[in-house]
Amino acid sequence: MLRTLTAGAAMFGALAMAAPVQAAPAGNPTPDEMMIIDVVKANGSGCPDGTAAITVSKDNKAFTVSYSEYTAQVGPEASALDFRKNCQLALDIKVPNGFTFAVATADYRGYANLQKGAWAEQNAGYYFQGYSQTTRTRHPFKGPMDGNWQRTDEVGIASLNFLNCGDRRFLNINTELRVNRGTSDSKKLTSFISMDSTDASLNTVYRVQWKKCGK
Repeated sequence: MLRTLTAGAAMFGALAMAAPVQAAPAGNPTPDEMMIIDVVKANGSGCPDGTAAITVSKDNKAFTVSYSEYTAQVGPEASALDFRKNCQLALDIKVPNGFTFAVATADYRGYANLQKGAWAEQNAGYYFQGYSQTTRTRHPFKGPMDGNWQRTDEVGIASLNFLNCGDRRFLNINTELRVNRGTSDSKKLTSFISMDSTDASLNTVYRVQWKKCGK
């Protein structure tokens, strides 16, 4: 195990297409016991060892993934592989007894500087070990652009997918940044997109919906 983290990191799960159960109504109670997660593996050019971290809100309703070296770029100083960066996390989930969960929204934030004619995209995929279904999201960006960005994935309450009660699965999360020079002159001009804020740490926030098992 790389490290152990408390509470909601397992809550990435609802965006994976686990077998659905009936969605919980608004106001569903939050468990008192904190969830626990082991990061089994963290691989990728966007999250070298020690550059990604997970923190959990005190109310157990959200968690944050922070990156410090997650930038894709094209330009005169970029290597041939820098146009694409990715990060794959494998998470071992420990759910509080009597509860399961779903992700209701996911907020992604970062910074982009794209020349006129260039474009970029931020992609994500979520799946549970042993499940064939994968949920994928894509957010495009078009130059010229120079500033902070935020994109949100939203799942309607009626469409939430919950992890089956009693299941113990590794949750796999793939995120990716891509930049394409398009019609811009990448021999002279640099275009990039980062999961990175002014404090050198992107906060990707996931908010969850809880459900009591047996209800």
